[in-house]
Amino acid sequence: MTTSPARPDPVDAARERAVLEQVPTGLLVGGAWREADGGALLDVSDPATGQVLAQVADASPADALDALDAALDAQAGWAATAPRERAELLRRAFELTTARADDLALLMTLEMGKPLAESRAEVAYGAEFLRWFSEEAVRAYGRWSTAPAGGSRLLTMKQPVGPCLAITPWNFPLAMATRKIGPALAAGCTMLLKPAAETPLTALALAGLLQEAGLPPGVLAVLPTSRAGALVEPLLADARLRKLTFTGSTAVGRRLVAQAADNLQRVSMELGGNAPFLVFADADLDAAVDGAVLAKMRNIGEACTSANRFLVHTSLAEEFGRRLAERLAAMPVGRGTDPQVEVGPLITPGARDGVHALVADAVAGGARVLTGGEPLPGPGAFYAPTVLTQVHAGARLRHEEVFGPVAPVMTFDDDAEAVSLANATEYGLVSYVFTQDVGRALRTAEQLASGMVALNRGVVSDPAAPFGGVKASGFGREGGAEGIEEYLDTKYVGIQL
Repeated sequence: MTTSPARPDPVDAARERAVLEQVPTGLLVGGAWREADGGALLDVSDPATGQVLAQVADASPADALDALDAALDAQAGWAATAPRERAELLRRAFELTTARADDLALLMTLEMGKPLAESRAEVAYGAEFLRWFSEEAVRAYGRWSTAPAGGSRLLTMKQPVGPCLAITPWNFPLAMATRKIGPALAAGCTMLLKPAAETPLTALALAGLLQEAGLPPGVLAVLPTSRAGALVEPLLADARLRKLTFTGSTAVGRRLVAQAADNLQRVSMELGGNAPFLVFADADLDAAVDGAVLAKMRNIGEACTSANRFLVHTSLAEEFGRRLAERLAAMPVGRGTDPQVEVGPLITPGARDGVHALVADAVAGGARVLTGGEPLPGPGAFYAPTVLTQVHAGARLRHEEVFGPVAPVMTFDDDAEAVSLANATEYGLVSYVFTQDVGRALRTAEQLASGMVALNRGVVSDPAAPFGGVKASGFGREGGAEGIEEYLDTKYVGIQL
């Protein structure tokens, strides 16, 4: 007789307290942890319960300018640090992050809500940016060539941009930080990190690990704040800051680009998405449904890469919708510290209400609910995994980003219509394509107006690949060999022999 392996018990309160007590709660400025100007504090709450987990220092504009002063003081020395030394520090940070994976995963689950299994996956993914850019640190190559006319030589060299400001979102508290910190440090840039007010604990814990790895004072500052606009504005108004990198909404990104224009700071923008998920008539339906669950439900649907519009060939749409609804209806919902839970809470009650407003709009226009369609009882901002069909053309969720576990299934009749529907959005981050025809796959990938395409897979992100979008999804790339280029200037030296 065989028995199923016992599932681990939910994390107990003592373990939660122990992890929370390890996290620094001050601002990291000039290599030291300190209180915020005026002693202001910011509450960090558990979205599954609404209870306050911790209080951290709430940075002011004065704190931000102090951090910029420290970054400028550290910039020349960090830029002059041997690439191999920078690489080894990032490698040590990777190893420390990996060694503390369980603590970091629990911390993320507590402050953001995602299930523990997803938090552990994010630690592995986020740590990989530290390892990847430790390897890229020694590969910021220049070039030497003979001028075509002869008689002189052309020398190009790569040099760090200088002090950077990184603004990260709440949905991937570790990975969005390492995806920016890794290339900046590898390139020889100092950085000010402003994590989201909802999830600062993971960023503070990561900064502690980087200090433990040997990061010199002033090279990295961490500035949690409840007053993001007030803190960021004087930094962008200071010409000594040379780069802004932002991950977040398109609306905020537009404002930041405008602010950065006065001082012509280098800008990287990773903004919103409205990803189409195309299932062609020849697709492997089992693989497509598996991919759909990953592409929709990763991170509770709170991801810019989340599949937003499921465009399915008419011949498969009914079966696809039925299978997807069965899968989503079977996913346990609850607090992410329970290992049996697969769907955690949305980040705030406001986020939950926003998702429901999109669903209600579609249903009012005639959409059919196959599963879900309603908020779930609290405490906590829970929403039932939802599948909709017969979504009318004017429904808001066909055009707006749905940051939650909602899958609207729509149909197309031929390849041209599929591509036209997929591209009918201002966004262009990622597209998902399921087909067994190689020619169709490559033609479609070329025609889709998105910065990334996932062929027959439900997850596209990879630290070794360039991540980024087109149109209202932003510009610049993170990860891959391209990622470090965002933090390097190219200098040309003409040499007369």
